[in-house]
Amino acid sequence: MEKNKFYITTAIAYSSSKPHIGNTYEIILTDAIARYHRLLGYDVFFQTGTDEHGQKIETKAAEAGKTPIDYVNDVTDEIRKMWTSLGSSHDSFVRTTDPEHKDKVSDIFERLYKQGDIYKGEYVGLYCTPCESFFTESQLIDGKCPDCGREVKHYSEEAYFLKMSKYEDKLKQYLIDNPDFIEPESRKNEIVKNFLEPGLQDLCVSRTSFKWGVPVKFDDEHVVYVWIDALSNYITFMGYDPKNESSDFFKKMWPADLHVLGKDILRFHAIYWPIILMALNLDLPKKILAHPWVLMGEDKMSKSRGNIVYIDDLINEYGRDPVRYYFLSQVPFANDGTFTEELLVNTINSDLANVLGNLVKRTQSMIVKYQGGKLYPNSKYGELDSEYIKYIEECKKNSIDKIRKYRVADSLNDIMKIFERSNKYIDETTPWILFKEGNKERLEEVLYNLSEAILNGAILLQAFLPDTSEKILDYFNVDERNTIEEKLTKLVNCEKLIEEKEPMFIRIEKDKK
Repeated sequence: MEKNKFYITTAIAYSSSKPHIGNTYEIILTDAIARYHRLLGYDVFFQTGTDEHGQKIETKAAEAGKTPIDYVNDVTDEIRKMWTSLGSSHDSFVRTTDPEHKDKVSDIFERLYKQGDIYKGEYVGLYCTPCESFFTESQLIDGKCPDCGREVKHYSEEAYFLKMSKYEDKLKQYLIDNPDFIEPESRKNEIVKNFLEPGLQDLCVSRTSFKWGVPVKFDDEHVVYVWIDALSNYITFMGYDPKNESSDFFKKMWPADLHVLGKDILRFHAIYWPIILMALNLDLPKKILAHPWVLMGEDKMSKSRGNIVYIDDLINEYGRDPVRYYFLSQVPFANDGTFTEELLVNTINSDLANVLGNLVKRTQSMIVKYQGGKLYPNSKYGELDSEYIKYIEECKKNSIDKIRKYRVADSLNDIMKIFERSNKYIDETTPWILFKEGNKERLEEVLYNLSEAILNGAILLQAFLPDTSEKILDYFNVDERNTIEEKLTKLVNCEKLIEEKEPMFIRIEKDKK
């Protein structure tokens, strides 16, 4: 039986500099969604990569005394290493300097021009160099760039434009017919109110003021601007061909099931990208998830504020899974999350050391001490056991339901409830008293039920904390790891002995830290 496909993407990272934690949250989030869907049985294809053209890169390369390609090679290598350090399970890492991509972008531009969707004109207006974005006066905030808050410059330049107005009504109707196309809903409302209701202006899609980009095939004074170049990565690397028949892989995987991106670049994906796809007569992606920002305390991260933190530094200090856990659990679905090192340490201590680590350590110790490392099959359930098992099954079902809706923090919270409830189950059943009383049968039942609950939680945890999940499953000799069921799955191997291991998480002493 053929699996249902699931094509998921991140926005490609801009290779102008090393990404900070606000940029890297997206790869952790997308990786968790991709991993979970693999567990659910989908044929997942997870694509990420780098956007490597533009004026900013051309300028930075010159300042560094490098050619643009040497400059982006160095930055992209660093980004690759960061994604690996995070444990990203992406299937494809793409680069917009790839020759085949560049050829296809050039062909896309030419096709849109020939069919009358692109025309030549002159851009006169306001431009933000750091964001490489054009704005109208009404889009500015306090006279500055609405995205980064920096000064904008008055600009005049010959350019090609995409006829946004031609597809404006069609896009508006699509959003009415597909109310869940953009999530969270608050972001969709912003797009409609701030951009669609005032009316769309035609989009500048070429530049003459720099050369580091894809040349316009029929006009060598121009390079293709970022919107058509970078956004097209979602189709070009999947086998889309604007001139000939596209590949079977593209036909199978497109449309994308989910584009994951930051809320600050939503309008590019919710307006520009759908209109480009409409002009190419291609289906739109099924959903766009605009995730919130990660703030440093109460401020947005920026180099000018000097509050940048890099994910590889955190991983070197605290470990991969603790860092993944913090960002996956502490950034809400629709609201900005907050990072401070103190909050990170508190979360590691309270959730990972006290709840999860303590639970696994206690359970292993009791199995070894009271039963010589052996677990025994159980088919008897008292009222307390039935209530406990029902609760675990509800948590599993809720976690699966929420990940299907891309509510990642909520899904992870339901998994942690399994471990919290299991600690309570230990206190309720008091295995140490059962051992003292010689109540062997009841002790076997309790430790078996407890182990099954922990292992079911660990199976779900594979998407979020893959290293930790692997350790737990190894500790309990679990072989079957790739399926998820809503009911409590029988995972305990009663044929092998459990060995006591070192604690997975050690409390961090804040005073020493």
